[in-house]
Amino acid sequence: MAASKSKTPSLLQPKRTIAELRELHQLTSNPATNGAMRVAWTDTWLQAREWLKSRVADLPLEIHNDEAGNTWYTLPGASKTTLLIGGHMDSVPNGGWLDGCLNVLAGIEVLRRLHAEFNGRPPLTVRVVDWADEEGARFGRSLLGSSACAGTMVPDIERNRKDKQGITIEEALKRCGIDIDNAHKAGKELKNAAAYLELHIEQGPVLERMKLPLGTVLGTCGVERWSITFTGQTAHSGSTPMDVRRDALACAARLELEIREIAKRHGGVCTMGSVVTRPGIPTAIAGEAECSLDQRHIDAKALRAMFREAQAASKRFAKEEGCTVAWNKLWNIEPIAFNKKLIEMCDEANIAVSGKSHRLPSGPLHDAAEISRAGVPTVMMFVQSLRGISHNPIEDTKERHIEMCVESLDRLASATIDWIIKSK
Repeated sequence: MAASKSKTPSLLQPKRTIAELRELHQLTSNPATNGAMRVAWTDTWLQAREWLKSRVADLPLEIHNDEAGNTWYTLPGASKTTLLIGGHMDSVPNGGWLDGCLNVLAGIEVLRRLHAEFNGRPPLTVRVVDWADEEGARFGRSLLGSSACAGTMVPDIERNRKDKQGITIEEALKRCGIDIDNAHKAGKELKNAAAYLELHIEQGPVLERMKLPLGTVLGTCGVERWSITFTGQTAHSGSTPMDVRRDALACAARLELEIREIAKRHGGVCTMGSVVTRPGIPTAIAGEAECSLDQRHIDAKALRAMFREAQAASKRFAKEEGCTVAWNKLWNIEPIAFNKKLIEMCDEANIAVSGKSHRLPSGPLHDAAEISRAGVPTVMMFVQSLRGISHNPIEDTKERHIEMCVESLDRLASATIDWIIKSK
């Protein structure tokens, strides 16, 4: 039995998705900044998840949390073979109203349409998953729930990460009923998965510059994320001559400028998003500067070259400034290419809805990368972001484009179901 491609407005209601996105934002945003506050493992995040469950109470879904804290919404079908649609309800602090939650709520709308069209029993089982802690905003470890499901998260590497209050990730998970040592058991959820689809705002300016509402994602960039500590000598800012200073901050400042040039040479991106100096007072030269480095590229060879050049530059600057430097790996992931057939079908869905589509890589990380490297055929769809801005309260997408992406995701889901059935 094939999944129908003809949808009546009464079955799929993209405007309902927009209304739910607005309702969620009102419920979980900071009144002072209008920014989303659904940081993973916090009360606001848990509140958002309970709200979502209330929105689907009228559907015959099986809902449960797995051992990693991911929430699964399952519409059983005539076959146990499963189509997965994923996203995440967590946000960065003071984030936007669409990042992550659009994916989940659009997936829920697809579930509603399938339930209505097939009288509660589609030809395949369809599951929407709300991944836990995609952002990594609190502990610096992105894709936590999906990596546990994919089998790439190592508890002993992660358990002692701390937030700004000194709470470990192991403690935060335990408060939410999650034992980090059992998180890998979430892998059983992928047992019957035949394909994985994920919708997301682009978070960049490419589609807007091209005046296109929708795009197809070729894959996700690889990431090297490190903490770099320069150590010099704390001394009085008034009595220490410039030519004898061992200023750790000078090293960090020079590296920040150099990584910009490294990124330009290789066509990637490099970011120093944080610098903490010690003792951190106006009257003392910084004896220590701890900074973060995030490097991304779609090509693995180019990413390695960027990393080597940044490391060599840090050693050179440290020597020239009379300092030392130490590198500590925070996290990394290799570039991930998505499924070619699903890429074609995503293009077809986008063209059917908007007339055009554009293929592009994703610089930001997404749970789709982990599910792809777990062996599940995967593709992502992008919808245009206004001004290319995300992780910010002004993050926005035109409502008509949101409606388009919900419709296109729905078409892609139908096409994928047909493809899975024909491939069996």
